[in-house]
Amino acid sequence: MPASLFHSYPDLPPCNAPLDALVVAPHPDDAELGMGGTIAAMVQKNYRVGILDLTSGEPTPFGSVEKRRAETAKASEILKITWRYNLGLPNRFLEATLENRAKIAGIFRLTRPRWIFAPYWVDAHPDHTAATELIEAARFWSKLTKCDLPGEPFHPQRIFYYYCIHLKLIPQPAWIQDITPFWQTKADSVAAYHSQFVEGKEQLDPPWVEVLREQAATWGRAIGVRYGEPFASKEPIGLSDWNSLL
Repeated sequence: MPASLFHSYPDLPPCNAPLDALVVAPHPDDAELGMGGTIAAMVQKNYRVGILDLTSGEPTPFGSVEKRRAETAKASEILKITWRYNLGLPNRFLEATLENRAKIAGIFRLTRPRWIFAPYWVDAHPDHTAATELIEAARFWSKLTKCDLPGEPFHPQRIFYYYCIHLKLIPQPAWIQDITPFWQTKADSVAAYHSQFVEGKEQLDPPWVEVLREQAATWGRAIGVRYGEPFASKEPIGLSDWNSLL
């Protein structure tokens, strides 16, 4: 591995113990939109959950880097997550380069998550598909020996995929998470991104929160609960017992 691929991480917050789950988001707010309820459910069960945002998400019509940074901090506080970091890759120009792969692999080795959550691999947004390609390759690279990546070799156990897509398609998920007790937490974490979902959108009909609620209710009905979030997997999911099936 060429030495030029190694990058330091400015202002990287410490991760004092391995994460149970690391949600990788192309932009701040993708993690909240795709699986904010599941994140809240995991935190409530005392799982150590982190979010890695790949870009600032800017420019947007009503946002700025400073606004998004403050909004991200507020959303993180609402979700009560353990760790969060922004990798600072260029929004709208995210590419599956070797350099970007090395940056993400280094984060995997430093945070050592058991599970990785990535965007669903089919999408109209080029940043989202590039992010997933990077995440899958970085998972493999993170276990390499005799390289200049930081930390010790580590291979996350699984990659799961959340839906935050820009295509008009009906997903066929591997499972649906019951988020009924955590719906409001999810909605509040999304609303924290005021510049993206509130400012300039006062006249939306229906309001964005009702669209989000309808989506969650649709997935909830599919499993007999009020609200749900869908997930995909490229690998089989094993069960040790039937107690958690709905």
